[in-house]
Amino acid sequence: MEGAEIRRRFLEFFAARDHEVVPSASLVPQNDPTLLFTNAGMVQFKDVFLGREHRDYNRAVTSQRCLRAGGKHNDLENVGHTARHHTFFEMLGNFSFGDYFKREAIQYAWAFLTEDLGLPEEKLFVTVYTEDEEAARIWLDEMGIDSARFAYVGAEDNFWSMGDTGPCGPCSEIFYDHGPELPGSPPGSGEDEGDRYVEIWNLVFMQYNRDAEGNLHDLPKPNIDTGMGLERIAAVMEGVHNNFDTDLFLPLIHKAAELAGVRYNDADATDVSLRVIADHIRACSFLITDGVIPSNEGRGYVLRRIIRRAARHGRMLGIEGSFFHQLVQPLVDAMGHHFTELDEQQATIERVLRIEEERFAATLSDGLAHLEEVVRNLSEGAREIPGEAAFRLYDTYGFPLDLTEDIARERGLSVDTAGFDEHMAEQKARARASWGGSGEERVPQAYYDLLESHQGTEFLGYQSLSAEAALTGILKDDACFQELNAGEEAVLVLNQTPFYGESGGQVGDTGRITTAEAEFVVTDTQLPLPGLVAHVGRLERGRLKTGETVHCTVDESARHATAYNHSATHLLHGALRRQVGEHVRQMGSLVEPERLRFDFSHYEGLTPDQLRTIENEVNRHIRANYEVSADWMTLDQAQAKGAIAFFDEKYGEQVRVITMGPASMELCGGTHVSRTGNISLFKIVEETGIAAGVRRITALTGQEALNYVQGQEDQIGRIAGLLKGTRADADERVAELVERSRDLEKEVERLKSKLATAASGDLLDRVQEVGGTKVLAAALEGQDPKSLRQTVDQLKQKLGSGVIVLGVPDPEKGKVSLIAGVTDDLTDRFSAGDLVNRVAEGVGGKGGGRADMAQAGGKDPENLEAALERVPEYVESCLAT
Repeated sequence: MEGAEIRRRFLEFFAARDHEVVPSASLVPQNDPTLLFTNAGMVQFKDVFLGREHRDYNRAVTSQRCLRAGGKHNDLENVGHTARHHTFFEMLGNFSFGDYFKREAIQYAWAFLTEDLGLPEEKLFVTVYTEDEEAARIWLDEMGIDSARFAYVGAEDNFWSMGDTGPCGPCSEIFYDHGPELPGSPPGSGEDEGDRYVEIWNLVFMQYNRDAEGNLHDLPKPNIDTGMGLERIAAVMEGVHNNFDTDLFLPLIHKAAELAGVRYNDADATDVSLRVIADHIRACSFLITDGVIPSNEGRGYVLRRIIRRAARHGRMLGIEGSFFHQLVQPLVDAMGHHFTELDEQQATIERVLRIEEERFAATLSDGLAHLEEVVRNLSEGAREIPGEAAFRLYDTYGFPLDLTEDIARERGLSVDTAGFDEHMAEQKARARASWGGSGEERVPQAYYDLLESHQGTEFLGYQSLSAEAALTGILKDDACFQELNAGEEAVLVLNQTPFYGESGGQVGDTGRITTAEAEFVVTDTQLPLPGLVAHVGRLERGRLKTGETVHCTVDESARHATAYNHSATHLLHGALRRQVGEHVRQMGSLVEPERLRFDFSHYEGLTPDQLRTIENEVNRHIRANYEVSADWMTLDQAQAKGAIAFFDEKYGEQVRVITMGPASMELCGGTHVSRTGNISLFKIVEETGIAAGVRRITALTGQEALNYVQGQEDQIGRIAGLLKGTRADADERVAELVERSRDLEKEVERLKSKLATAASGDLLDRVQEVGGTKVLAAALEGQDPKSLRQTVDQLKQKLGSGVIVLGVPDPEKGKVSLIAGVTDDLTDRFSAGDLVNRVAEGVGGKGGGRADMAQAGGKDPENLEAALERVPEYVESCLAT
């Protein structure tokens, strides 16, 4: 039975038992910044288990894609060397949220394995937690499991917890016996290493809550969390002992073998590389599908490591050039029917992989050569690569530590990882020492006190730009005061406000806070704590006291201009995802009255045609004048509607969804226009790269965009005037001017060549002989470096044999240009590089080059003649030796 059929049967089995079939969550954990990647089926239900979130169902079943290749959960270095380690894998799981518990979970598991899949009972072995007599009675007494195939196991293997505190509970694991021909003893025997008994399903009975003292308390509603690796059960159902020998991997392995011209199951080293490549194409493709792009940090760095590891194994197999992207098609064929996003993003996946592999190829050869040199230079008997060398490979050649460890392992060596970590720590310390800071500061205690005593600030700015409010706090120098006098700078805290505090990339509002006698100018608005708005500014006149009623007025023009840019940012994001690829996601933004700046994940610069298409699409949505709506709903509801959520963000139970017709739907707390037509005009002014895998677009809207376009028109008009033409024919006039300039440059070069020829003829009269060698040392006027080289070449031809040094002084700029030439028959006795350097010393400069031709510069033109007079001395000294 193939893997796809097992997955289908599993989902249908539990769907028939009232389980909601929930799609796989992204590999990038949503709403959980504590995890680098989704590494288990329960991750997307974590808040449900913690009681923070409620779903419309209390039973669920999933086939969850998982990744263990970074952070605490990292199987990367074992991949290819063992039968069951993978970076990417699928976890089949069924879940109960306060509904059924141990009995039903055990019954379902046993029925699926023995009845639906038809596994013989005598091949299955069961373990329970040592103290879990309830589960033991269910297995032994109710299910009738043979006691010979049952064991109690301690907490190390059979007690699960979400963390040091919180939900936890005992486990029951089901093992499959691959037969006595394989080494290994039953679990719990103390000799259970080996491949004979393989765990295929783990049932977690989440029934306790562990407090800070380690005490266990019964949960009011116990839960079920199970996990069965599709790769492991596929190996069982296909009658093989190695996950890589299943239909989940073999098409990928055979394609890699075809590209390499090798056979699988032919040699240990070859098989390891083929398995690594087959594993890694799954991980990389799904990471890119979920919006991760190769970069130098975080998730992007893990992806880069995996791609480069696969690329190196391809080269070990003898594959020339980029190949990894060619495995995407067989992966889509194998998994695209269930994970349709693979098929939809195939072209993007292939392109990202190809570009990254080509980038790595540029540094791989140099890095490998350096590593080979390190290995050769190890002292006799040494079996460890120094940490400093491993760090240099990482820092200079882009070799991840695990790649160096892989190569070392192949040579029977280890790596000094502690030394590597020391050098890495030193580099980070240097970076911190040279870093000016992020601008983030510790939140003063006074803000916490105000939040606790006054319950924060209610934001009114979605509905109004002015409001009455109570002044609840005055802060100066991080301390609370009761009064504020004219001329003093401070932060005001109100019980409610129309001012938007800087967040989500949108700058804070400006404006005025006034009473009949006082006027406070707000220069910035911040959110030091969630729910607390800080109005930063200066009291221009009068006096303010806490408890007073004040009137707030936001700068209307600045707020509207900011809203134009914020709404345009949403339209831009949507256009990028449609025109460039679904992998595009926001990596940062700045929204202010004058402009918008949008950072996004992408692996290469956008072409002018792409930028024009994106710009046209945004303006088309502006002209469509869509209504812009803001709705509050749960995160699940927002995702079901198709709203874009950012995986690194932490959202509350209720989220605000901004919808702009069919053009955009995003989670956002910022301020926006009421209709897209309010934006008027959108103009991209720059697109550039700011980091590996991150691009930036800067754009203008409204009046600023119109000002920019009019400025461009004015500039074209001025150019047309200089060319004595019109705007309509300015480009033709410029083309004519460029062509004329090229013709003139060619003519200048021709004249310079002619001048060089003439100069070389004149200079022959100044040749002298030193010990039988022809020597020419002379100063010239008005020649550039190119014509100097031509003059030297012509002199060498005319002399036939000799040594030449020419200098060109430029007294106005205080510079000297020098060139030396030695004919080929004399380079074993004289070096043009040494000669030009000696002359350069005499004019306050230095230089060097080849034995036959070398150049230099200096800064003392007045000393040129004296320096040239030393050339015969150099020739004599060489002849003397």
